[in-house]
Amino acid sequence: MRIDQELLEVILSITHRDELEHFFEEIFTPAELSDLSLRWKLLKDLHAGMTQRKIAEKYGISLCKITRGSKVLKKNGSVALKVLDSMN
Repeated sequence: MRIDQELLEVILSITHRDELEHFFEEIFTPAELSDLSLRWKLLKDLHAGMTQRKIAEKYGISLCKITRGSKVLKKNGSVALKVLDSMN
């Protein structure tokens, strides 16, 4: 399933962090927000060079979830990698 383009435009139009946070809380469940935040944290840890086993231990998650994140960072043209690189 592709992300709804109108939804992406709405997200892009929200310029204040507090409003974006409230919008996310309104449209995502607490579990979805937790999963999204966890995915971002493990991507940051992978990018920083932490081993998959240490990440699994740190967050109490399976190596499968981490492997998916690793594949994202290795993918040619990865936007997540570009964003993480720009943060350093």
